[in-house]
Amino acid sequence: QVQLVESGGGLVQPGGSLRLSCAASGSVTRIAAAGWYRQAPGKQREVIAGIISDDSTNYADSVKGRFTISRDNAKNTVFLQMNNLKPEDTAVYHCNVRVVSTFGGSNYWGQGIQVTVSS
Repeated sequence: QVQLVESGGGLVQPGGSLRLSCAASGSVTRIAAAGWYRQAPGKQREVIAGIISDDSTNYADSVKGRFTISRDNAKNTVFLQMNNLKPEDTAVYHCNVRVVSTFGGSNYWGQGIQVTVSS
């Protein structure tokens, strides 16, 4: 079994920064790929950043140049560094991780974490 735990959310003023973490534990051999999603009130969940096995990354236009996805393979953790935050970044953020274990590969979702950008 695999568990994902997200941390690092909270309340920040416009222009501020936060770093989200998504740590995988349990039967994890490695993280093959990961993505960060967000869902604002009344809106559909959208993918905003992704990273694959060769560490290539991609971003939604709305966060490009402000957010950075990265990972620590030794700790099976994926990060989302968010800079120059705007009120429209307010949402619940979720990580989705493709985990490779002795049982094969599966995707898992984090529990979601609130990010609020407000003065």
